Amino acid sequence: PILMEGLPVIDWQFLTTRSSAYRAGGGVGAQLFNTIYITGLSLLFSLPVGVGAGIYMAEYAKPGRMTDLIRLSVEALASVPSIVLGLFGMILFVNYMGWGFTILGGSLSLALLNLPVLVRNTEEAIRGVPQSYREGSLALGATQWQTISRVVLPSALPGILTGLTLVAGRALGETAVLIYTAGVTASRHFPNPDVMVAGETLAVR
Repeated sequence: PILMEGLPVIDWQFLTTRSSAYRAGGGVGAQLFNTIYITGLSLLFSLPVGVGAGIYMAEYAKPGRMTDLIRLSVEALASVPSIVLGLFGMILFVNYMGWGFTILGGSLSLALLNLPVLVRNTEEAIRGVPQSYREGSLALGATQWQTISRVVLPSALPGILTGLTLVAGRALGETAVLIYTAGVTASRHFPNPDVMVAGETLAVR
């Protein structure tokens, strides 16, 4: 019933105008923009690190204490509740660095939330590539990095994209982290690409 009754209200004006600060009504344009903007920035920060760490863990890391420590750190970060990461982001970005509530602080905090999922997912996707693919590439004279970049990663791409979809979906619906770092107000100017302003999202709204 909620979906059927709400569909007629969703029109282009509702999706592209700001909500009213003085009366009921208005749209969700600013919140929609901030949601997409923060999610995109968080993926921009976490994707290179997460995929790079996953490649290292799957292809380069040797069994030992350092590898065990890295894997333990990733697992520990994955188990941290989002509200704790939100408080950490508030202490570091809002208070210590003096940014206040900003889109950048929210994006960096979300990147920390996404990082362990990307690392584990990339590692598992790469380990799922048959060893014969690597051996065949190396036998043809390719270097290890050429084998990884041209053979292993394309084969593991569907699994990596699955993890990317998961973290993007989680970031789109995240509230606890963003309440403490990005704030609960939207910029009066819309759209505003400035990363140093508060950025209320749809989930927070």
